[in-house]
Amino acid sequence: MTEFDIPAFLKTLTQRAGVYRMYSVDQQLLYVGKAKNLKNRVASYFRSRGLNSKTVALVSGIHHIEVTVTASEAEALLLEQTLIKQHRPPYNILLKDDKSYPYLHLSAHAFPLLAYRRGKRVSRDGRSGQYFGPYPNSGAVREALNYLQRLFLLRSCEDSYFNHRSRPCLQYEIKRCSAPCVGLVSEASYQRDIQHAVLFLNGENQQLMRNLQQQMLDASAELDFERAADIRDRIELLRRVQEKQRVDSGNKDADVWALWETEDIVCLHRLVFRQGRLVSSKNYYPDNPAGEQPQDLLLGYIGQFYLSGFAVEGLPTELVVDVDPADMAVVQEAVRLRFERTVRHSRGVRGELRQWRAMADDNARAGAQTRISGHQLAHKKLACVADLLGLPKPPERIECFDISHAQGEATYASCVVFDREGLAKQRYRRFSIRGVTPGDDYAALEQAITRHLTRLKEQNDLPDVLMVDGGKGQVARIEQVLSNLEISTVALWGISKGETRKSGWEFLWEAGALQPIIPDAHDDGFRLLQWVRDESHRFAITGHRKARAKSRSQSELDNLQGVGPKRRRALLLHFGSLKNMRGAPREEIARVPGVSQKLADQIFVQLHGE
Repeated sequence: MTEFDIPAFLKTLTQRAGVYRMYSVDQQLLYVGKAKNLKNRVASYFRSRGLNSKTVALVSGIHHIEVTVTASEAEALLLEQTLIKQHRPPYNILLKDDKSYPYLHLSAHAFPLLAYRRGKRVSRDGRSGQYFGPYPNSGAVREALNYLQRLFLLRSCEDSYFNHRSRPCLQYEIKRCSAPCVGLVSEASYQRDIQHAVLFLNGENQQLMRNLQQQMLDASAELDFERAADIRDRIELLRRVQEKQRVDSGNKDADVWALWETEDIVCLHRLVFRQGRLVSSKNYYPDNPAGEQPQDLLLGYIGQFYLSGFAVEGLPTELVVDVDPADMAVVQEAVRLRFERTVRHSRGVRGELRQWRAMADDNARAGAQTRISGHQLAHKKLACVADLLGLPKPPERIECFDISHAQGEATYASCVVFDREGLAKQRYRRFSIRGVTPGDDYAALEQAITRHLTRLKEQNDLPDVLMVDGGKGQVARIEQVLSNLEISTVALWGISKGETRKSGWEFLWEAGALQPIIPDAHDDGFRLLQWVRDESHRFAITGHRKARAKSRSQSELDNLQGVGPKRRRALLLHFGSLKNMRGAPREEIARVPGVSQKLADQIFVQLHGE
């Protein structure tokens, strides 16, 4: 800040619309913002009073500011979104959602499979089938799948299972499948059920009801009363399903947004209505490192959300947000420029839109309260840990390490993290252990923690408490690691099973102690440490099993240098097995098409470990 002449910079700043970029002394981009009036907006950061702590923290790190003038505020919004996406500045709202959305997938098959899928994918034969969704969560998909199986008796088994059946499975017996695998239903009848399922998934319930009613009448006319009764039961189930869909308001396509802020927690809630039906509902908890005002935060998030393509359901025809129309017009214009589509805006002050906005407000409030409750519970548990371990204050972050292997094979170390937010899964780490004696857990633990703490020390981001799954020996080994790294601010503890190896009878080992602590099994702090230890164990086993499965599914031929898929196939065709190849001389390997004498020598050396 000392080299940045603020008054001189503001005097030369234009009052046109544009984008401003704030940089630190080491040229790191701290923040990107857009403004209708660049001079007024940038000057607001340097007021003598009225700034919150987050804005003060941002301003204290500014070394210089660069600006880009644009033709309109909408173009500034587009440029801001592009720069945020490209550089991911630490003080901007970052949209982070690495999970693909859940869908129902109807396969491209004579007897299609209706199944749960995450994300849209194309099969190996180039056929993708039909996707329905996205759904707000996996529970909604499974509920829809449950109803569809009961209504239309569609198969739920994969093709590999379907193609090898000789008699009906249990799904047929409990009336959840029509057994197309053994020919108990014709292709035409199954396709008719598929068409009905598609009508149901597309929301065309009235057309579906009429079709089923006509089928029931036809069956009755043909004196097939058993089939007519079966269709009658389906119609009744369909009616009950329709009654559960309480939100049905014409054919409007609208996204409804609401914001609720309390105790430094900001919750945005989005309701998605398509063809008048509520199809998605989700909470978002954006960080607000720059300390923006609630309305600015909401507008900035909505702009990034649609311009970055996070609206997987597609753009709505109407946005229902309680913000000033003049401010919302900037987002609308940016969407029009990017997608060549016009989106209407409503504040939701009357009729059904008012009900929708009230629903979004209620959900945002509930989401914020749930987050606060989670924070309070996590803080309470950390305070109990401090009491149990005799720490001067509740720890901000606990990290726990565990080792997993099978007789020394595929050794993995895991690190899980618990902080004021609960389990911080984005900070979980796995370490593949190399260069230690198989089965030496002490050395494996030492290697993983040394690598981890070396990196955290460089970043000045050390945890408050370091837990290891082990007893006095493991703690002593890691205590030496901390000494070597000159780390004295981390409390080191071990948690080990007692003689009975039963949960609740663990010992806690403090670094340098000769005797362990045996806590009360019902102590909240102790139960938290047990939970974190168990999570570390689960995470380590998962990594170990994946590595072991991968190694066992690979042939030693896959690791031969200079041998690609075609040469590997040619070698197997020529020799028949890896055993025969090992017993062959160099000259015989060179006779394989595509293998030169030089490459044959290399293969021979690799196969025999020379």
